[in-house]
Amino acid sequence: MQAQDVHVLKSAALPTAAVGVVAVVAALLLAGGKGALGAAMGIVLVAVFFGVTLVAVGFASRVSPHVMGAVAMGTYLVKVVAVMLVLAVFRDTTLWDFRAFAWSILVGTLVWTGFEARAFLKTKMLYVDPEVTVAETRER
Repeated sequence: MQAQDVHVLKSAALPTAAVGVVAVVAALLLAGGKGALGAAMGIVLVAVFFGVTLVAVGFASRVSPHVMGAVAMGTYLVKVVAVMLVLAVFRDTTLWDFRAFAWSILVGTLVWTGFEARAFLKTKMLYVDPEVTVAETRER
């Protein structure tokens, strides 16, 4: 994992964790212990899903941009399907409050995505290899 990937991961994970604490406290006040557990489970789910994607894309970027794009699209598809499956499987659960779980997933996703996009926009990444000369480019 490259340094800018770690920076992006921290930039997205820390605000999401902070929002997660607020969500757990709010759910505790509104729905009791089951609400707090639901909110915590939702935030953990968001952090794991988005964290895995960022790590997978970071490793794939070492291989090639084409592989990185395929991994990004593949992990997005897996995340969407997995969240739908988790929501369907735990819809009738009595372990935690489903609404707190779903709302924390929604809010956590929005926060993670927003801060991840912000971190990428602020990261100074080269999109041209400065070490490649014009002669080397013609040889390719």
